Amino acid sequence: MSITKVTQHPTQNEGLIFERSQTGRVGYRLPKLDVPGSDAIPAELRRDDDLEGMPEVSEVDVIRHFTRISTWNYSIDLGMYPLGSCTMKYNSRLNEKVARIGGYTNLHPLAPEEESQGALELMYRLQEDLAEITGLPGVSLQPAAGAQGEMTGVMLIRAFLDKRDGDASADRRVMLIPESAHGTNPASAALAGFTVKAIRANADGLTDMEHLRQLCDEGGVAGLMLTNPNTVGIFETNIKEICDTIHAAGGLVYMDGANMNALVGVARPGDMGVDVIHLNLHKTFSTPHGGGGPGCGPCCCTAELAEFLPVPRIEKSGDRFHLNYDLPESIGRVKAFFGNFGMMVRALSYIYTHGAEGLREATETAVLNARYVAEKLKDTYHKPYNADCMHEAIFSHKHQSAKGVVTLDIAKRLIDYGFHPPTVYFPLVVEGAMLIEPTESVGRADLDAFIDAMRSIDREISESPELVTNAPHSTRIGRLDEAAAARKPVLRWRAETDAMTSGA
Repeated sequence: MSITKVTQHPTQNEGLIFERSQTGRVGYRLPKLDVPGSDAIPAELRRDDDLEGMPEVSEVDVIRHFTRISTWNYSIDLGMYPLGSCTMKYNSRLNEKVARIGGYTNLHPLAPEEESQGALELMYRLQEDLAEITGLPGVSLQPAAGAQGEMTGVMLIRAFLDKRDGDASADRRVMLIPESAHGTNPASAALAGFTVKAIRANADGLTDMEHLRQLCDEGGVAGLMLTNPNTVGIFETNIKEICDTIHAAGGLVYMDGANMNALVGVARPGDMGVDVIHLNLHKTFSTPHGGGGPGCGPCCCTAELAEFLPVPRIEKSGDRFHLNYDLPESIGRVKAFFGNFGMMVRALSYIYTHGAEGLREATETAVLNARYVAEKLKDTYHKPYNADCMHEAIFSHKHQSAKGVVTLDIAKRLIDYGFHPPTVYFPLVVEGAMLIEPTESVGRADLDAFIDAMRSIDREISESPELVTNAPHSTRIGRLDEAAAARKPVLRWRAETDAMTSGA
């Protein structure tokens, strides 16, 4: 009896696009070449192969293949992203609808000002709102992301000091940065020509004021790069004293605005004595994050620093809006044209949707959610600091590591429970850190489900630790050697092995 091969039905265990290939299949049709002569394309620009090894598939094959794969992705539409320090906030669909208004999406960046008044007004209004929210009147929307906004802020400090101190500014090149700072802080300082000295944290997770004063007494201080709330999620209660200390030493205070999600509508950095701050529109104002970008990292500063902001500045004269390039002290451009306009549209939509009262409520809810998680898990996981957290809660694996299970194991096991893992091993000042930020997007039911999952994993560690150390168990691919995949990625499919390794 012969065995008939059964055609495989559609499955979520999708194979490689190469495995769907059938000789002769195409998903496109091109018109015949209408340029006479065989030399229409110079020989050096022609391919010398026949694309051997490329899959031959139809349009339907391609669509179904990638649609099936897309269903494997975890997204904010499916559940919470408890990524501490990243603020994975839900991006409201209304923001997307507004960003797709034809007059915005079809506007060319080289269109004359008289044909761009609506877009210029939108940018101007966003500048005004961000100035009010931060308490800092000078605003540039040009930086393309948080790190670039941060670098812009430090360059403003450099330009200000060079003008104020003249040749003597060469002796003021030390930037003070806390140990718990974001990794981009020292990089930005170095790019702007500063050397870095680290400030210790005290037992409460706050800036060590005695060490700060000691570093200021050593001289040469250009400024301080401070995150507030800091990277362990705690508000720097001595913020005004910190700013006064730096100013007394002749320096300026830059605040990393990555955690502004915990302050909007409640406190303004400018009122604390901060001189310059960057904002992450994808964090605080819900524009798409990461792969859904591009980003936008506005830089806000005091009036005395405003003359150094990037050009052009969007200004208003009477009822008209215009671009001002006449800023002789400007540090110049940091981004082509005027920044990532689509992100500005979404951010202003978010601000207008919420209003002042709604923005404050979002901040208070973000803090409430984080404190709820902190309170519910403090008896299960080690909480390194006793202070009330702000928008994110931090734990360590201290209790679990005594049983042979570490933070990475816990993070991998969370995937089996249907949750994206939190930020792990950051900040470095906490060994085996788990930095959890639920944001205001998450309701009580989802918070309780996450808390229950974390507690359940702790019980598993006591009863069957190998269940956790071998996780995840529900994914299509088991635990990868992530270090090897990052250092030795294999990016090409090899027909002879009929496989693509996990490093892609």
